[in-house]
Amino acid sequence: MSGLKKLRKELKSLANPKKAKLLQGFFKTGKGEYGEGDIFLGITVPEQRELLKKYFKGLSSEEIGDLLNSKIHEERLIALLILVIRYEKFADQRKLIFEFYLENYANINNWDLVDLSAPNIVGKHLLNSDKSILYEFANSDSLWKKRIAILSTFTFIRYGKFADSLKITEILLDDKHDLIHKAVGWMLREIGKRDLKVEEDFLKEHYKNMPRTMLRYAIEKFEESKRKAYLNGEI
Repeated sequence: MSGLKKLRKELKSLANPKKAKLLQGFFKTGKGEYGEGDIFLGITVPEQRELLKKYFKGLSSEEIGDLLNSKIHEERLIALLILVIRYEKFADQRKLIFEFYLENYANINNWDLVDLSAPNIVGKHLLNSDKSILYEFANSDSLWKKRIAILSTFTFIRYGKFADSLKITEILLDDKHDLIHKAVGWMLREIGKRDLKVEEDFLKEHYKNMPRTMLRYAIEKFEESKRKAYLNGEI
């Protein structure tokens, strides 16, 4: 039995229909929602990480591609987690993994898939390289490209590099989707954890025109009086 068949057999054995139903609601899989049609088995991320210990080395690129093209959410997630581990461990594979990731962005189509992979593959790969692809993604019409663009900058933030996060935030300030509002606000909050002045300088210029959800996420850790002042437009 191939590694892929063994992995799928184990995933099937871990399936939990009750959890699956909850997850399909949580990840908005109904008609017209951002995760429309996504299928869940009901397997937790910790359970999937246990499987990774067995399978991250043995699967071929074709098998990983097969998983990433799956209609099943957990199969796509485990494919991405395998890529993250391989990117970390095998320097000679990094360029190919990065390129493969960008080519398959359409299958990285829910917020957890983006959040658990983009910083660790795209962000790390572009940390000291040309970042123009992120601006291309940020200016696209694709929800997932835009989320990949801003979440990839999480890695830059961790290294104290804020400029690209702020520039991409400016591109996304007028975006209409709640998932982008949350992601951008989150990244602003992460900047503030490291340099509050940088975050506040940016907020003072833009907060009055910022979507409410984005602002709430950005100021979530502020002291109550300052948070209320931002929300009331009194800064």
